Amino acid sequence: MSAPEDRRWIVVGIDGSPRALDAVRWAAAEAARRGAGLRLVTAVEGPDRPMLGFPVEAMLEPVGRDVEDAAAVAAEVAPPVPLDRKVEVGHPVAVLVAESRRVELLVVGASGFGRIAAALAGSVAIGAATHAACPVVVVRGERPDGTAPVVLGVDASPVGEGAIAFAFEAAAARGVPLVAVRTSGGRRRGERSAPQWGELDGWTERHPGVDVRRIVGHDHPAHRLLELSGEAQLVVVGSRGHGELVGLILDSVSHAMVHGAACPVAVVRPRGPAEEVR
Repeated sequence: MSAPEDRRWIVVGIDGSPRALDAVRWAAAEAARRGAGLRLVTAVEGPDRPMLGFPVEAMLEPVGRDVEDAAAVAAEVAPPVPLDRKVEVGHPVAVLVAESRRVELLVVGASGFGRIAAALAGSVAIGAATHAACPVVVVRGERPDGTAPVVLGVDASPVGEGAIAFAFEAAAARGVPLVAVRTSGGRRRGERSAPQWGELDGWTERHPGVDVRRIVGHDHPAHRLLELSGEAQLVVVGSRGHGELVGLILDSVSHAMVHGAACPVAVVRPRGPAEEVR
């Protein structure tokens, strides 16, 4: 099905697994909140080399059923949301990253694509979060309580600014508190200085209805965020992506959250000039 280019879209990766259907449920509800369309995308890897008489139809038939099952789940969660279906031949990460250049949000399940060996579980989520051109939500854990807060890992950098914006907008749309977490990254208690929260000021003015609760910790950021994820409906972190050395500390946080959080995790990278949503 072709999709109009002037509509806002959320893409969700489909693979026939229960975790992928959890991702569909989350993405359908988010699309309804945003007034966006939902694009169901699945990828199937063909043979490494052309094979005479290879039955392409037999390869695509199961994934077509997966997409239809996902469409039924989406329609149950949010019937008014426009649906688009897409089946691509290619590596799942490459297909989803290509889709991310044209949409405002990419959603995947935490356990990777069901047809991939268990040893690669989570590789699709990590690959998407590292390379996507838009924010990525990795759906983890049980279905969260809709009244639970959004948790934000605060980082005073251009990377953190995107995550702050995403978190405030998510909390405002859900009508829930925002828990902003800043840690010293292991600095000894005797060396701590007064916390600085100036990067939140403009966003509290734009969203005066959001109840912001500030937490200061003194251990590694991932430890506190993992702990708080058990009482949250969404955790938001920033990431530089692309494996840049300068981003190792922050990216270690997003990596830990994608693998271990008890609720969905949004990984937000800065969007470059060539990556605007269309």
